[in-house]
Amino acid sequence: MSDIKINESKQVEDNAEEKEEEKDWAAAKAFFENLKTNKPRPPKPKNAVTIAVSSRTLFNMVAERLIYETEGVESYVAYQVEHENEPLKPGAAFPFVKALMTVNARLRALYPDGEELFDIVLMTNNHAQVGVRLINSINHYDLTIERFCMTGGKSPIGYLKAYMTNLYLSKDAEKVTEAIDEGIAAATMFMPDTENDLCDNQLRVAFDGDAVLFSDESEIIVKQSGLDSFFEHEKKFENKPLAQGPLKCFLEALGKLQRKFYAKNERLDCPIRTFLVTARSAASSGARVLKTLRSWGLEIDEALFLAGAPKGPLLQKIKPHIYFDDQMFHIEGAKELGTISAHVPYGIGQKYHKGKLIEQPKKE
Repeated sequence: MSDIKINESKQVEDNAEEKEEEKDWAAAKAFFENLKTNKPRPPKPKNAVTIAVSSRTLFNMVAERLIYETEGVESYVAYQVEHENEPLKPGAAFPFVKALMTVNARLRALYPDGEELFDIVLMTNNHAQVGVRLINSINHYDLTIERFCMTGGKSPIGYLKAYMTNLYLSKDAEKVTEAIDEGIAAATMFMPDTENDLCDNQLRVAFDGDAVLFSDESEIIVKQSGLDSFFEHEKKFENKPLAQGPLKCFLEALGKLQRKFYAKNERLDCPIRTFLVTARSAASSGARVLKTLRSWGLEIDEALFLAGAPKGPLLQKIKPHIYFDDQMFHIEGAKELGTISAHVPYGIGQKYHKGKLIEQPKKE
């Protein structure tokens, strides 16, 4: 009987908290709508697909970073304050963020009161004084970024869950690894060596398969036992779904928004398109991948099996706003040909480069 009373009491408390949260959100919504701004208000975080980007992925801050590394934090902050009216140049994540905004505009046209939208958060360990230049730059490019997290030199990773983050993009590989360890989809972004013209009315996202959408269980077999063992294993377990990888939840979030367009009979004009670009061969190991996606209830718009061929030339044709891969030699090949790439530091592939084991430092 006491357990029932405790459960009932907890439910009452939860309901009260939820009502208070709705009341606060309604007040925030009313406040934002009364502001004299053309920018749309941000969606409710629990309904949104939240993309957290660091300042160095959103903007090109190579020169500023050099000042920080060579002269220290005080000179860096002073430089940023002195130049706060000069907009920063676009960085690797900039076209991706613009494409997210394009999708949001389409969703708002179809669902004027809808809350299922992308919400972009600036997640940075910059000091608050640097925030003025960041805000000025965001306003200069008319970006819809209302939520900031500036941690003054401390790692922002601890805030990702509080911001209900679905994807975290950074230039700092250690922070990205830390986020993945916390169960958050994350990747380290790289600027392409050359520029490609990207689609301005459709968000295009390309994923590698193993150790990105899926776990690295099959890749472990390739590395440790060779391709023949891998093909035998995939045939034997063709009907057993692969375990999920670090980016599966982001593909899931994209699928949720795609279905909003399908519900309005706009599948053929959907502003989100997803691609699987894998080194697997279709005949010998492709079925398990497709059956895994089916078992998850997820769709991929285009599945490209390359059977070990280079990915760069194909990605050059796709022109994604972002391409996720766990192996740096694929990232290097992609960015050489103009693809904006994001490295997912996950799985056994981190111990290898171009198929060869990287010599690990000896423990003393």
